[in-house]
Amino acid sequence: MREVEDNGAAGTPMTQPSPLPQRPPPCCTEAEVERLVHDFYGAVRRDPLLGPVFEQHVQDWPLHMQRLVDFWSSLLRGTQRYSGAPMGTHMALPGLSETLFRRWLTLFAQTTAALGNPAMQQLADARAAQIANRFWQRYQYEGRDGAGLVPLPLPLPGKR
Repeated sequence: MREVEDNGAAGTPMTQPSPLPQRPPPCCTEAEVERLVHDFYGAVRRDPLLGPVFEQHVQDWPLHMQRLVDFWSSLLRGTQRYSGAPMGTHMALPGLSETLFRRWLTLFAQTTAALGNPAMQQLADARAAQIANRFWQRYQYEGRDGAGLVPLPLPLPGKR
């Protein structure tokens, strides 16, 4: 912040905020975010391990998909459209396991690799790993898995 003179009654210096740094350009288009979300969750729904978990807990797929597009658009494009709190919802799910989190990351990495946008792939995979680790760590911390803590972080598939 830099100081500027104030000609106000008190005669004290005022500070003027420094300009905010410019956001880097998005690594992907909105259409690419939509494709990522739809391709990924299509794979999740078909997956023999993850599919039943999601089918049991997602009641309105079109609404859920729109929320997910908004979520990933916020993370990858900085659109700030998402305004939810997914942690609590996910913490309430019974029976999650390290295997499920690892499978989620594997499918996610396969999906991003197939999109053909390396910048998007790198950022999306990094964010997915952060999310999976945060959720899994808290899920364990709250004792929802019924076991002890599993060492973190969960590595991205193929990066052990």
